[in-house]
Amino acid sequence: MGVVVLKFGGTSVGNVERIKNTANRILDEKKMGNQVVVVVSAMGKTTDQLVTLAKELSSYPNKREMDMLLSTGEQVTISLLSMALAEKGHSAISFTGWQAGILTESVHSNARIIDIDQKRIINQLAEGNIVIVAGFQGVSTDGEITTLGRGGSDTTAVALAAALEAEKCVIYTDVTGVYTSDPRFIPQARKLEAISYDEMLELSNLGAGVLHSRAVEFAKNYQIPLEVCSSLERVAGTVIEEEVTVEKSLVVRGVAFEGDITRITIFGLKNSFQNLSSVFTTLANNNINVDIIIQNQTDGEDAYLSFSIKNDDLHDTSKILEDYQETLGFDHFEYEAGLAKVSIIGSGMISNPGVAAKMFSTLAEQNIMIKMVSTSEIKVSTVIEEQQMIKAVESLHTAFGLDLVAMK
Repeated sequence: MGVVVLKFGGTSVGNVERIKNTANRILDEKKMGNQVVVVVSAMGKTTDQLVTLAKELSSYPNKREMDMLLSTGEQVTISLLSMALAEKGHSAISFTGWQAGILTESVHSNARIIDIDQKRIINQLAEGNIVIVAGFQGVSTDGEITTLGRGGSDTTAVALAAALEAEKCVIYTDVTGVYTSDPRFIPQARKLEAISYDEMLELSNLGAGVLHSRAVEFAKNYQIPLEVCSSLERVAGTVIEEEVTVEKSLVVRGVAFEGDITRITIFGLKNSFQNLSSVFTTLANNNINVDIIIQNQTDGEDAYLSFSIKNDDLHDTSKILEDYQETLGFDHFEYEAGLAKVSIIGSGMISNPGVAAKMFSTLAEQNIMIKMVSTSEIKVSTVIEEQQMIKAVESLHTAFGLDLVAMK
């Protein structure tokens, strides 16, 4: 008898019928002789509805109170799912994040898990219970309820799988696996049989919503067998593994995209290693995630520095730069919203030169202006105008042969 961790997203538990269906999927695993831990998200669009309520009261709600508010969504789901399992004659117990022993850093709205005290879960499993855990949340070292950011239930599931030394972790969602791009927007997207941890990590970081990036980090670091499947269709999903053994001919394995990007440009920054470091240290100390970075030397000793952030961080970033302008020693800053990030990802790039050139020429043929570029061994990212995002993705998907991947 081994431990398995199953995670069900908001769509999978969006109403009573789907909660009953999820209960049946859990019992299938239980009947195979496994000890089962289940992680769930809030029902359907509950989180979005709670955010809307908060925004009706405050344009910039307090982050601590937002964590108190948003963590309630998962609490509803765990109790209802536990009731559904009990109705089917199987003992189950529900735990919030803190009851499950999930300890996080003291950061609201985007905390990282730093430890899990799994004793309570292990004791319940030993008694034959199915354990239902609220995803997306934990408790900080100073006793505050924290949340893990959008998609954080994935991270909860994989972190629990690592802590419990689970045999596998299955992420059930509203799609049948990992696709070459988001099938909701790109009709020609195709499902992949398998993808590497590194490729999936890049896809997640670059906007693919199917898996939270921290979940992939945990899976890679602890070598957790991971599979993404549909909760509604009983078909094979996508396996995430160290080295992909299928579809090796693909140089590019996916095209990711993300809207709501803003470019910040700082002017008149004294061109020194210390000044550059100080800017990003200050932002990091205030929990601002910076993505693509470009520095340019101007005439004389001054430079200008551009970097991209998410629109949601614009208010906080602007205030930080205003507060620290004199300390950091720059003249002024400007921002440009209405941008998007489009990226190609594939481990085949390492041994195939000219991939970036093909990407740039494809976008040029579509008259799409590139504003920023970032590269690594297995990805190339560009920042473009958001209104051209889908056209760019469709063009790149076709140019790199992803339309031709056999349907799974």
